[in-house]
Amino acid sequence: MPNVTPLIAIVDDDPSVRRALQRLVRSFGLRAETFHSGEGLLHALSSSQAFGCAVMDVQMPGMNGLEVQRRLALDGIALPLVFITAHEEDGVAERAMAAGAVGFLQKPFTDHSLIELIRRALQPGNGRGNVTTG
Repeated sequence: MPNVTPLIAIVDDDPSVRRALQRLVRSFGLRAETFHSGEGLLHALSSSQAFGCAVMDVQMPGMNGLEVQRRLALDGIALPLVFITAHEEDGVAERAMAAGAVGFLQKPFTDHSLIELIRRALQPGNGRGNVTTG
């Protein structure tokens, strides 16, 4: 069986952020598919689309990132999540991490910090529990 590069889901309501993150992920030799909403990601997953992990904004219209995380857990979908946010809210990072997120990045963050968390998310056992602010 050939070694297939995992597909990374990028979920953010801002088109420019989606494009930038997709270019970044691809520049590191990974594949990426973007979604403008958590609902879009959930629909793709229900259509048997498989992802190695997801990079997800916390604040989005409709379902926010934590709600998507909760829904994945309820549906028994073990998708490693890396959260990103531009908005500092008390307790959000802690709640995301307590629910099993691999990492949490506060914008602005470095390309290296995101790619490091994505690579960790793609590993078996996926090194959960990293909160980073840049």
